[in-house]
Amino acid sequence: MDTLFQLLAVDILDKPAWVWLVFFGVVATLLAFDLGVLHKDDHAIGVRESLFLSAGYISVALTFGAWVWWYLGAQSGMDYYTGFMIEKSLSMDNVFVIALIFTFFGIPRQYQHRVLFWGILGVIVLRALMIGLGATLVSEFSWVLYLFGAFLVFTGIKMWLMADHVPDIANNPVLKFLKKHMRVTEQLHGNAFWVRQPDPATGQLARTATPLLLALVMIELVDLVFAVDSVPAIFAITTDPFIVYTSNIFAILGLRALYFALAAMIHRFKYLKYALALVLVFIGTKIFLVGFIGKFPPAISLAVTFGLIAGGVLVSMWKTRGPLQWRHEHHQ
Repeated sequence: MDTLFQLLAVDILDKPAWVWLVFFGVVATLLAFDLGVLHKDDHAIGVRESLFLSAGYISVALTFGAWVWWYLGAQSGMDYYTGFMIEKSLSMDNVFVIALIFTFFGIPRQYQHRVLFWGILGVIVLRALMIGLGATLVSEFSWVLYLFGAFLVFTGIKMWLMADHVPDIANNPVLKFLKKHMRVTEQLHGNAFWVRQPDPATGQLARTATPLLLALVMIELVDLVFAVDSVPAIFAITTDPFIVYTSNIFAILGLRALYFALAAMIHRFKYLKYALALVLVFIGTKIFLVGFIGKFPPAISLAVTFGLIAGGVLVSMWKTRGPLQWRHEHHQ
């Protein structure tokens, strides 16, 4: 028993092992309840169910943040909520691309949750690797933060200039590589990622990927690309790996649950990308201003981030208002 307590008290990335176990225990419980109880059978998720599920994830995330505030202090609590909001907001841009991917592969709504769910497991691993690498670099070379800052400013400007750009999924080099080097069925086979079919060359049964697997791989790739923006953005708020990682994962969990509601009204968020671009420029600029005016109070970072995103949402809703949009939403 003493050995167990000693193991739980061992520090992992500056936090006791039991703190990490609490977090992973909460996430595992949420995922098990999601897949094993709420969605054990494939079905098309409606807007109402999507909003309900997302509200549950957000409630758990906010409660976890309150515990972080109580256990680690107000600074950590504010950093967690700021990181959560930044990741949640930046990930909303994912919704548009994910919707394009599902449309491109012709994935029916009843199978979309399965793809998003298994994608979450990849996110948990990929983000852990990226954040662990980022934390190591920042601790060893403090100047890396300035590289993050410059990258965020550059990315923000690029996002602003390419706000109307639509990704060309058909010509994505990764997708072309997969189709060239893997056996892929022409049609879906229910909710299966793999099936066994006769090989055209040999006639023997061979393991063959379905379009559902390609959709999963493309969504993982999209998350990896977006993580290149969002991970440095949260490191600009705090260099605590625990705060960075937990706020990232909780935001993504909730966003995947909210996907089905957002996808039905994504056209109403036309100007949100401009607000997200300003958020990236603001966070990147902050890093360079620290040397002149000192560290920004977390409350100011949270307020500016919230203000920019809220402004982007309000402008979008105002600009896209009207009877045409109303009819479109209700048709959805």
